Amino acid sequence: MLFLYNFIVQITGFFLKIVAIFDPKMKLFIDGRKNVFATLSQEINQNDKTIWFHAASLGEFEQGLPVIEKIKEKFSNHKIVITFFSPSGFEVRKNNNFADVTVYLPLDTKKNAEEFLKLVHPEMVFFIKYEYWPNYLNEIQKLKIPTYLISGIFREKQAFFKWYGGFYRNALKTFDYFFVQNESSKKLLQSIGFQNVKISGDTRFDRVSKILNQNNSIESVKKFKNNMLTIVVGSSWAKDENNLIDFINSNSFNVKFIIAPHNIKVEQITELKKSILRKTLLYSEIFTSDLPLQDYEVLIVDSVGILTKIYSYADIAYVGGGFGTSGLHNVLEPATFGIPVLIGPNFEKFSEAVALVNLGGCISVKSKIELEEKLTFLIQNEDERHEIGHIANTFVKMNKGATDIIINHLEQ
Repeated sequence: MLFLYNFIVQITGFFLKIVAIFDPKMKLFIDGRKNVFATLSQEINQNDKTIWFHAASLGEFEQGLPVIEKIKEKFSNHKIVITFFSPSGFEVRKNNNFADVTVYLPLDTKKNAEEFLKLVHPEMVFFIKYEYWPNYLNEIQKLKIPTYLISGIFREKQAFFKWYGGFYRNALKTFDYFFVQNESSKKLLQSIGFQNVKISGDTRFDRVSKILNQNNSIESVKKFKNNMLTIVVGSSWAKDENNLIDFINSNSFNVKFIIAPHNIKVEQITELKKSILRKTLLYSEIFTSDLPLQDYEVLIVDSVGILTKIYSYADIAYVGGGFGTSGLHNVLEPATFGIPVLIGPNFEKFSEAVALVNLGGCISVKSKIELEEKLTFLIQNEDERHEIGHIANTFVKMNKGATDIIINHLEQ
């Protein structure tokens, strides 16, 4: 099975190079991996002590950040190495302040795994949430490096729990300990013989709780808001925006909108702006001219890295991804600010969204009409907004502590 897996990886790597000729994102994926070993050779010497964290993408990085910070604090004489699989993670966080070295993870071949671990020689390895790369995990096990999964989540439909999943279960055997988000994940692992598992919860709650203590002010956004009721649309896809455009254009309320699309390519931003009939401003335009920001009704955020702060100006938040199949985005970031959160219907795979919907701190809508009805209700009912927002904020507060559980276990 490992032979077949390695063959598929090699073939996939070949075809990805061809795709990269036509796809800018795939070009980043390929080109970003070309100098990984050279970077590691330059930044890490054989006498350095290192700890390695792997995140699939940006969301997993943010999820693991509380643990990264604690480990960095407790092992201050170690270099922290962070790897990403996806360009959407690496390109945003390649210049972060938490790691000594941040690189793409080379494709999972035996040769790459051996070279990577020879150069990094970590004393501990942490995989965040998921991604189980057999060659890397096999080499880690051969070298007897303690390896942990943090904020892990498992589902019955995964191959690990199927009759044909022996190859994938072997990958799990390389982990020293699993820190999982919920009881169902623990039971699933126990059902296939793993007892080295503890429910720690989701470290994202620790991450978003700390957001309230940072400086979230953006003067230009404050001027745009101008003390008016503001709806923030975060990480939206085209399907989300299509369900919102008519309401933005035709509603008669004294309300402002901030839209932070997931995709900020120029052509998509241009099309989005064209579809809005109200007085609309791009965030990038704020810095090129002296505009009366308070006179605009819609602000489109065509840059990355500031959505969390923008949520602090929201009275209502809509989080994108729930009307498509790409995945719901982070509902905890707006929830921590104590505001009601609206999402689309596809959220069942996201345990925090399921729990928040069940508690009443998040509202799922199934259609454009229902979305307009819920927005209208929330705009017109201030007391309900505050009550739903209070539930959301309390939910975040009550679920903090995953990081401490992980660190306390490591210290035993």
